[in-house]
Amino acid sequence: MPQRRPRRLSAVAFVLLVPALVSCGFDYATERVNTIGAGVTNRDASVDVVSAMIVAERPGSGTFIASLSNNSDDEPATFTALGPGTGSLATAADFEPVTIPARGAVNLSKEGGPRISGDFTAGEFVSVVVSFDTGERVPMKVPVVTACGPYEGLDNAPAAEPPEDELEADLEAYACEPDVEGETGSE
Repeated sequence: MPQRRPRRLSAVAFVLLVPALVSCGFDYATERVNTIGAGVTNRDASVDVVSAMIVAERPGSGTFIASLSNNSDDEPATFTALGPGTGSLATAADFEPVTIPARGAVNLSKEGGPRISGDFTAGEFVSVVVSFDTGERVPMKVPVVTACGPYEGLDNAPAAEPPEDELEADLEAYACEPDVEGETGSE
């Protein structure tokens, strides 16, 4: 009889331990792709569009930037168009197509992304469609960020005179002010 008690305790411990081990699962957050930043990412097409956003120095005008990563082992891909998404009035200026080499990447913040204009301000999301020569179209809702801090100098939209009806208060939100540590940022 004394030998049954340790077996019984082992069986009870096993029965109690199994649910605890199974509840851990297999889809850990640390094992998933995670891009931390202001931009949005879409990995549904053969070209990943990573950290996409519009950098703006003023309301209604900015530059679309993103990193484009080609997943094809053999064929280059070309970013050919940026169009308005569902319900968006934003339009992109004509730009030279950008070729992404096979298994390569292009960072539009370094290459210079397409200029975009429309009815948007910093803090909003703009619906766009990124098109490639493969025929794939990637719809996205991208945030509009001010051209301050890490985004300073990335808006290549031509500096135009503000419309007469544009209030100075509207532009104040886009002014880069030094923060408490002396770096630039928007307030």
